[in-house]
Amino acid sequence: MNEAAKNQAQTHESSRGLGRTILALAIPALGALIAEPLFLLADTAIIGHLGINELAGAGLGTTVLQTAVGLMVFLAYSTTPAVARAIGAGQTGKAMAAGRDGIWLALGLGTVLALVGFFGAKPLAAAMGAQGPVLGFAVDYIQYSTFGIPAMLLVLAATGVLRGMQDTKTPLYVAGFGFAANIILNFILVYPLNMSVAGAALGTSIAQWGMALVYLWMLVPRIRRAGQSLAPHGRGVLRTGRVGSWLMLRTLSLRLALIATVWVATGQGALTLAAHQLVFTIFTFMAFALDALAIAAQALIGKELGAANAQRARLLTRTMCRWGVYFGLVTGAALAVAAPFAGALFTTDESVRQATMVGIWILAVAQPLCGLVFVLDGVLIGAGDARYLAVVGMINLVAYLPMLYAVTRFEHGGVSAVAWIWVVFGIGFMAARAATLSWRVRNDKWMRLGV
Repeated sequence: MNEAAKNQAQTHESSRGLGRTILALAIPALGALIAEPLFLLADTAIIGHLGINELAGAGLGTTVLQTAVGLMVFLAYSTTPAVARAIGAGQTGKAMAAGRDGIWLALGLGTVLALVGFFGAKPLAAAMGAQGPVLGFAVDYIQYSTFGIPAMLLVLAATGVLRGMQDTKTPLYVAGFGFAANIILNFILVYPLNMSVAGAALGTSIAQWGMALVYLWMLVPRIRRAGQSLAPHGRGVLRTGRVGSWLMLRTLSLRLALIATVWVATGQGALTLAAHQLVFTIFTFMAFALDALAIAAQALIGKELGAANAQRARLLTRTMCRWGVYFGLVTGAALAVAAPFAGALFTTDESVRQATMVGIWILAVAQPLCGLVFVLDGVLIGAGDARYLAVVGMINLVAYLPMLYAVTRFEHGGVSAVAWIWVVFGIGFMAARAATLSWRVRNDKWMRLGV
């Protein structure tokens, strides 16, 4: 066998092994990702039988909680690459120190958010339009949920530590047991103990603290065995916070894009808003699978760069980009076939069904772009390239808003409005993100080798 053929065979074998490694991380990560929406789904299902006011109040409270905690997702995204780099470099002590500092940062931020949420629950809910009984239930939900916010953020940070250690199975198991406990607690507190909406929020908070304590039970001995103090290191906490601030800005740019899109859909009428919400629900569901690939990319890229293995990092990036596009093609084809029937699962209104079908077809076309974007996002998070992600996030938002504004300048029917909204979001916004992320990985300048 000549040298070229030998190298090609080695690359092929390496790619096959890499594929197994990616799947071993991505599949459990997908299960853990689904757990958090299931917590909220359990709350909604149990509260839904209490009455309209209770459901509306809990829905408003959930929106406030999701927004606050969603912006803190950087706690997982900043600890994963930091721990993975140190693991790749063979420095377990530094890995555990980074995880410890991330956990302390989570507890500090969680405490601040809990206090703000508890005392600001009523003005927050009122500012969002709640009044009468709905306002009371919203306040109850927010205040009883604030007890669990520090635990929620601790779970994010601890999950990031384990991902950095190339372990996505443990978060899956913890999330599964937490979900089961959440359902039992909520049912008992809401019905036999007659705590109504407050009971559902309190049950979720208790379940979150249970998960947080399990993570501490697992991680504290590892930190001690690595020769690290349990006390936070000021510089380490600040370092995590600095990286996290850039990642929070990146997340904020994405949320602003989503809010602006909903605002435009609302302005186009109830039919457009209803259909847009259904298409966006499907987009969110598909995003879980793509985010699982992104999480695998974070952990693996961080480890390879920590080990100063630039060649392996390049191979990993190319492989996962292909996987993202291929997965997008498969899910896009499935969506295209399902589009004529999907609307019937959610509504009996024929006009909404038609608009939803068109929106899903456009989402189907956008899926390969989405796959590439999610994977590249994970690669650069794993590389610790948070500042670039934040800056281009804002650039992409600035590029997207004029496209979105153009939709409002024309008179649309429901189908036409939904179609154009998803053309500019699913294709226009995602294309801008794909271009800026692909530009970054065109060479090796984004790679920072070693710890």
